[in-house]
Amino acid sequence: MQNRRTFLARALLACSLTLASAAPALAADHVIRIATDATFPPMEFVENGKMTGFDIDLTNALAKQMGKTVQWTQIDFKGLIPGVLSGRFDMAVSAIYITPERAKVVDFGDSYYAGGLVVMVKKNNDAIKSIADLDGKNVTVQVGTKSVEYLKTHYPRIHTVEVEQNEQMFNLVEIGRADAAVTGMPAAYQFARTKGTLKVLPKPLTTEAYGMAVSKGEPQLTAALNKALAQLKADGTYDKIVHKWLSNDK
Repeated sequence: MQNRRTFLARALLACSLTLASAAPALAADHVIRIATDATFPPMEFVENGKMTGFDIDLTNALAKQMGKTVQWTQIDFKGLIPGVLSGRFDMAVSAIYITPERAKVVDFGDSYYAGGLVVMVKKNNDAIKSIADLDGKNVTVQVGTKSVEYLKTHYPRIHTVEVEQNEQMFNLVEIGRADAAVTGMPAAYQFARTKGTLKVLPKPLTTEAYGMAVSKGEPQLTAALNKALAQLKADGTYDKIVHKWLSNDK
């Protein structure tokens, strides 16, 4: 708890300094500076040297609707919110769950998709049927994601193994160094579908809303995003992007 309070205090201070010093570069150059961790297919990932995925397509479509262009920067997930707080980025888009803690330091546009946390185990593992079967076992999670705090709060007898990249979570389960992984629903189903070595347990742990994190110093950007998202939903563009990337998850 002390670490969380310290983080929030520092984050709020960083946010206030950003608001005091950062100039609204967005209006001047028509470029939105966006950070992502492109290691989370089908939401965002790198293919043939280019970032792609649901979040990438949707964000680019939103920017086009707004008459803007996107300057993407790839960083680790744990650096996304701090990057927005420091003024380095206008936004972070990377399958980020909207949480009360995050909403204290950044703004979120309207939720653009509903996901949730799920458990993955080896495909031939019939001993683990639910989260209750993981007490005392090793479960891998990605640093900086909601999975970490969720398991520590709700399932303290689970031994969490924190890794930097999403792919590492799956690999540790595959080679037997972890009994399970807890991650976001879209990425879990994507991995299970494409690799066939792991399976997703049927009951999700949570239902969550994904949002785009925006600097509190750019309320005009949040408003423009919400307006553009409503327009993309009205003209069918949003549904086409969902069908392209996420139709098999439903």
